[in-house]
Amino acid sequence: MAMVTSLVSERPVVIFSKSSCCMWHTIKTLISNFGANPTVYELDEHPDGKRLEKELRGLGCKPSVPAVFIGEELIGGANEIMSLHLQGQLVQLLLNSNAIWV
Repeated sequence: MAMVTSLVSERPVVIFSKSSCCMWHTIKTLISNFGANPTVYELDEHPDGKRLEKELRGLGCKPSVPAVFIGEELIGGANEIMSLHLQGQLVQLLLNSNAIWV
């Protein structure tokens, strides 16, 4: 888990995905529309992608992508992000992680 932990500690919003995943773009666009600038790591293009994917599975990501971390906390995938948005909680998470400012 060390590599994932290190990468998510560097930025307020981190998305792990694959270039073949159609949902990461939707999630990135949603988060970006609030003013955040998520960092995206595409596992199939990253030199340590297989190791990262194994670590994500170890953290409970099933499927392993997209996996969204906000404020170093694993939020989940597309369903969790969309649910938080519909419940009006996504913006507060972004604020709390200093990904956006009011």
